[in-house]
Amino acid sequence: MADKIQRTLAMIKPDGIDKWPQIEKMILDEGFTIVDRRRLRLTRQEAEEFYAEHQEKSFFPDLVTYMTSGEVMAFILAREDAVSQWRRLLGPTKVSTARRQDPASIRAVFGDPAFDTRNVAHGSDSLVSAAREVKFFFPDLTLEPVLTGEGAKEYLSHAVSPTLVKALTELCKVRPDDPIVWLADWLLVHNPNKPQVGDD
Repeated sequence: MADKIQRTLAMIKPDGIDKWPQIEKMILDEGFTIVDRRRLRLTRQEAEEFYAEHQEKSFFPDLVTYMTSGEVMAFILAREDAVSQWRRLLGPTKVSTARRQDPASIRAVFGDPAFDTRNVAHGSDSLVSAAREVKFFFPDLTLEPVLTGEGAKEYLSHAVSPTLVKALTELCKVRPDDPIVWLADWLLVHNPNKPQVGDD
């Protein structure tokens, strides 16, 4: 029986930000869905809050300085068993260990061999951490439970397909120069779940 679809947080750290397109390709090639992404620069206060569990450790000041030294890219990833599958793709925490034990992992490929702790990416270590970390980076995002099996089929046939059929029918009539952009704009305007303004 398949594991339940999970969500987890992936973060590309400042030393890996220039490699994000290659890392994103590895993510997609491994069967993850990218639910959302956000590029930002953490403030000192945000970095301290995110890594609060390490506050008493000697490396904490260096960690905060490192994490605020440039932009980061945060992703919400989804797939079956996402937490452990993302950590598997990341590889061991130390770059030297990753290069030795799992040379195809993200940390082995993109980590800095001269600095064991510059391991380019972060992954939530549990579902509880994932929920907290996703909320940290995406505080305004409301995520519904992920549907699978019959629930997903029913949702697609009742909520998605009718709107998509209308959109594709209009697309065939209009024949725009850039069909993908036209379709995206049409779906934004005709989204049946869009809140209605001024109906109170």
